Amino acid sequence: MDYLYTLSGFAVGAIVGLTGVGGGSLMTPLLVLLFGVHPATAVGTDLLYAAMTKAGGTVAHGRKGHIDWQVTGRLAAGSIPAAALTIWVLSMLPEGSNTIGKIVSHGLGFALLLTAIAILFGRKLREYASRHEDSPLRQRHLAHITIAVGALLGVLVTISSVGAGALGVAALFFLYPKLSPVRIVGSDVAHAVPLTLVAGLGHWLLGSVDWSLLGALLLGSLPGIWLGSHLSAKVPEHILRRILASMLVLIGSKLVFA
Repeated sequence: MDYLYTLSGFAVGAIVGLTGVGGGSLMTPLLVLLFGVHPATAVGTDLLYAAMTKAGGTVAHGRKGHIDWQVTGRLAAGSIPAAALTIWVLSMLPEGSNTIGKIVSHGLGFALLLTAIAILFGRKLREYASRHEDSPLRQRHLAHITIAVGALLGVLVTISSVGAGALGVAALFFLYPKLSPVRIVGSDVAHAVPLTLVAGLGHWLLGSVDWSLLGALLLGSLPGIWLGSHLSAKVPEHILRRILASMLVLIGSKLVFA
């Protein structure tokens, strides 16, 4: 079975390299629906997988000056306490029940549907934000809104492992339309590392991390990301994103209404 996990990691890594999204959005439902991994274990393992893979991206973006640390700090000020609180709530649920599994499955489905919307309508959201970026109310409360968005992402990512990528980028494009796309992505990646690390370690304390599975996924995904990145210039991105969004809608609907 390990080689199938590695192959899946390679496939998901290639999609991430091609489109820039799809890590948690595809990896977690793949583990749950195809391999029958318990939802909580799939989420916990994927969170640490995301923390490790995105740490290298943070270093690269940081060296190039592509991270707005003020924006990253605002998001983290909301997301990390929210992640810790969510882990505490999950730890209070009765042991041996399937409550956590149901919460994770439905949270995962909801997060996938939101991610699909962010992928499909991201450009329209950015255009709307650009037209209203000078609103006095918006400028006055921008920091507090960013912290609140971070808290929402913290809960969503901790429950489902989905949202730190496509949803985070969509939120930042909406909140900071003057920020360049490369700094939006860099700031989002930098924010994802402490968030997924805190949430992943919390799941580890709950017993929801499979370390051998994590190793098999990393073994396949790292070369997959490298290959996808090199092929990205040769494949039309808008086609890939539409296919990915359609897949997320189907998977998310199955999990929500199961």
